[in-house]
Amino acid sequence: MHRKPPFHQLGNIGLRSFLSHPLHLTIAITGAMNSLWEAAKRSPFLTSAHCEPKMTTDNQLVANRNIAAAAAETYSCEYGSSKYYALCGVGGLLSCGITHTLVTPLDMVKCRIQTNPAKYKSIVTGFKVSVAEEGMRGLVRGWAPTAIGYSAQGVCKFGFYEAFKIVYANALGEENAYVYRTGLYLAASASAEFFADIALSPMEAVKVRIQTMPGFPATLRAGAPLIYQQEGLNGFYKSLVPLWMRQIPYTMMKFACFEKTVELLYKHVVPKPREQCTKGEQLVVTFAAGYIAGVFCAIVSHPADTVVSKMNASKGSTAGETLKKLGLMGVWQGLTPRIIMIGTLTAAQWFIYDAVKVWLGLPRPPPPEMPESLKKKLAAAQQ
Repeated sequence: MHRKPPFHQLGNIGLRSFLSHPLHLTIAITGAMNSLWEAAKRSPFLTSAHCEPKMTTDNQLVANRNIAAAAAETYSCEYGSSKYYALCGVGGLLSCGITHTLVTPLDMVKCRIQTNPAKYKSIVTGFKVSVAEEGMRGLVRGWAPTAIGYSAQGVCKFGFYEAFKIVYANALGEENAYVYRTGLYLAASASAEFFADIALSPMEAVKVRIQTMPGFPATLRAGAPLIYQQEGLNGFYKSLVPLWMRQIPYTMMKFACFEKTVELLYKHVVPKPREQCTKGEQLVVTFAAGYIAGVFCAIVSHPADTVVSKMNASKGSTAGETLKKLGLMGVWQGLTPRIIMIGTLTAAQWFIYDAVKVWLGLPRPPPPEMPESLKKKLAAAQQ
């Protein structure tokens, strides 16, 4: 009879094939990072900022892209280098890990409203019932898988987004990358979130069960082995597809809406150009754009979020069965707390991410400007 290996040995089993050829793996990773670096250098969409900025006679770092502030700055790494992507990953880890962990109480109440609306009728009722039954300590149930899972997700989400944005922009070319920049943001963020959710799914499964399933262990170290013992690896990934359905639209809205909102704020609201703003003023714009994006994110992704919560709280259920049980109105349970949570969360995430980039001395290209070649074409067409 085949026996499942102990939970703590899963990592060794999963890495066995890689460890047998470490040289091949190292070469593959190095080659991939070098390719991304070269793509960044050729990128027509984003500005390449170097550790020691070299200005041309036109006071430009790259043809057709003015960056006045760069002349007075030096950076800790070159834009698009391996170090750049790694530090962006650190920024993502801090922004997602910290924010999601801090809102664990609200997230728990939201999940309970979704899975048991008869008992937890509203945010206020949800908090009252939870505190009455479990005390104040019960409000932080699931904080450990939340911190670990969303930290891992943040690394992939922001790190891969920066990489895919450069790769896709380079593939489109300078003019198309500008004209279709919203589509580029959507494609890059969707690609990044695909991988980010694979990293998140195991901890999300444990978190939801800790928060919503009566009798389930209250800690990660007890809950994760129990899921594996009862359901195997499928228990950690059975809700991956609904997770993609929730997170990919959310992230597409999060990044595309944020990028466009920043662009519009500097164009129509902020009374001076970005290069004339202090870093503090730029971070205020980042926070405002993040909150606006967060509200739209919550609405777009909420039905799938409800399905994920219900599936993880019920053994053996599928996405189709869960959706059928919930019905059209049921998928919107818990929307109000989620708008509050995701709006605040998204704003804080962008603020922390941008602040970390400032702190670490990373290049922060301004919103895109129309290429000179495209300006000339439009001018010629109007004559």
